[in-house]
Amino acid sequence: MRGAMKFSRRQMLLGPLALGLAGLPGALVAAKPQRASAAYTGQDRRRAIERGLRFIHATARVPANFALYGDDYLWCFTTIANTSADPALSALARRMGLERAAAWRRLHPKVPSDAAAEDVASLAYAAHATNLLGLADARRHADLQRAAAGFEANDFLDFDPAHELPPADLPATCVRCSSGNDRGVTQCATCGGALEMRSPYAVLMDALTTTYVGDRYGIRLGASFPQVAGLIPRMRPYRGFEGGANAEFLATAYAVTHVVYTLNDYGSWRLKPEWLPQEFAFLKANLETSIALEDAESLGEFVDTLKAFGVADDDPLIRAGIDYLMASQNRDGSWGHVESEDIYERYHPTWTAIDGLRDFAFKGERVSFPAALQAAGGPE
Repeated sequence: MRGAMKFSRRQMLLGPLALGLAGLPGALVAAKPQRASAAYTGQDRRRAIERGLRFIHATARVPANFALYGDDYLWCFTTIANTSADPALSALARRMGLERAAAWRRLHPKVPSDAAAEDVASLAYAAHATNLLGLADARRHADLQRAAAGFEANDFLDFDPAHELPPADLPATCVRCSSGNDRGVTQCATCGGALEMRSPYAVLMDALTTTYVGDRYGIRLGASFPQVAGLIPRMRPYRGFEGGANAEFLATAYAVTHVVYTLNDYGSWRLKPEWLPQEFAFLKANLETSIALEDAESLGEFVDTLKAFGVADDDPLIRAGIDYLMASQNRDGSWGHVESEDIYERYHPTWTAIDGLRDFAFKGERVSFPAALQAAGGPE
């Protein structure tokens, strides 16, 4: 759910996939979603969700995985624990989150004096998640606040939202050697390989999540969340899949879902469709594309964000999404490509699928930051 710093983890997946969209067979591009004939019961869904969550926890307990993605794992367990309508699921996620939070603190006992901006942001993500689990650490907050003050917007966001829109000249992580490169570079400085540029919508997604967490945690990560939300109107209108012609479709979809997540406190509040009519329309118009693309990761986000707008489980779109997710779970409880060697490509689709299947305990209609909604073009 989160956008990583500098070189977004999700962007590593978006680049090659997005470039391949236009080459998809016409039959797939035009395919209607396959609606499962089986009638999945509530118990079936609960069992699928628990299997998925246990898969995520098992991968999080692998030291190498947790060293890479520990902050993201903590956010997964925390948001499920705090927003699930199922008390048993909430309790299970909380136990997993508390166990992993203790491991995180052992791994990161203090804020390093030489922490880079990426490190500060990662530590802030994890600290905010552990705060929401009831494990506040005032000293760590003060240390991170001091560390963050030493950096500027470009250090955290790769651009300055006070002066420009999300740019189109930020290179994605090199697919040949996994190196990062400076803005505007088209050939990897490490291996000489050609670099693909990150989509401005992926840059927007990262900026939204980073500043949201900073504002929620109480430290400035380069800019304020309302400041970044003020860029949203200038990123509209959103293009759809367009039969595979839009190579930025998935990046756009993730930007739209994260507009919803950051404004509804990651599943805590319902949003009115009239507050974000362009985002609501995009989600309704493009959910079935994720089914046709057999992409459980984006589908889970389409389903849970539409639920946040009040679309019910018996709506045909939501029903189709849930049926596909139920039918596409892997034998080990995960979703996604089982052959992938990157654990992010295993646990993250599983997380989004869980969120697509589970029920949320929405606390009412509200936004995280009214000023951010107003900046995004919503009502005052």
